[in-house]
Amino acid sequence: MSEIYDIGYRHYDGPRLGRAHATLALAVHSLRGVFGLGRPARSKLTPFSLAAIMLLPAIVNVATMALIQQRVVQYSGYAVIMQAVVAIFLASQAPTLVAPDLRHRVLPLYLSRPVTIASYVGAKVAAMTTAVFALVAVPLTVMYLGELVVDLPGPPATGEFFGSVVMALALALLLSAFGLALASFTPRRGLGVASVITVYLLSFASIPLVYGALASTGHDDAASWAWLLNPFWLVDSVQSWLFGTPPHSIEGGYPSGPASAVFLVALVGLGLGALMLRYRKAAAR
Repeated sequence: MSEIYDIGYRHYDGPRLGRAHATLALAVHSLRGVFGLGRPARSKLTPFSLAAIMLLPAIVNVATMALIQQRVVQYSGYAVIMQAVVAIFLASQAPTLVAPDLRHRVLPLYLSRPVTIASYVGAKVAAMTTAVFALVAVPLTVMYLGELVVDLPGPPATGEFFGSVVMALALALLLSAFGLALASFTPRRGLGVASVITVYLLSFASIPLVYGALASTGHDDAASWAWLLNPFWLVDSVQSWLFGTPPHSIEGGYPSGPASAVFLVALVGLGLGALMLRYRKAAAR
């Protein structure tokens, strides 16, 4: 004989907040995960250590401005100078957003309802973009506030500061789209870290080879395109075109015009498209 047990189950009669609220909750939860909030102390060590390293040159720059009464580090070049720290942050934290869900195969639970693949990917990209943007924008803000307090001779570089903040957001979106796409192809966090940092190192190391090969054969205009292989110099090229800031490449040259901006938009679209295809495949399993 079968028996029926009353386990106290009740239907939910409260308000149904819908897809937007679920997506926002997932984005906030993912952002907290990037910085290890709500997790053991060892999860906070890497992101907050890298954030402190990122902030240190800004503090030193403010102190230097107070002593010599001039800017040492330009706002437009801060992300390029600190690109190694940003790349390590992306490589170490991007897998924490995608690897656990893939490893434990809980994606179908998210996608049951009301979250869709598009909203899931959007939440993850928004969380990573916010984290990388904060990593770059906070030191820029500290430097700008320091410049206002120190009161350097002449007007403050407000235009350059706001331009660098806008491009920090573009850089964060580009890095997040590609970093998450690379990390999502493996459920193992260690392999995800290795894949992201390997692609960054290859993009960084290949530039001198490509540039040197083209420049040595007299193709100087084509050689300048080699800088766009690196995402930081690509965004710096767009920044130089939009806001008239000096280029921060080693050789000091970028392709002129909107071509780099079109390339940037195309790469962001490619990264987001790869994420969508990856999660469609994962959800079908």
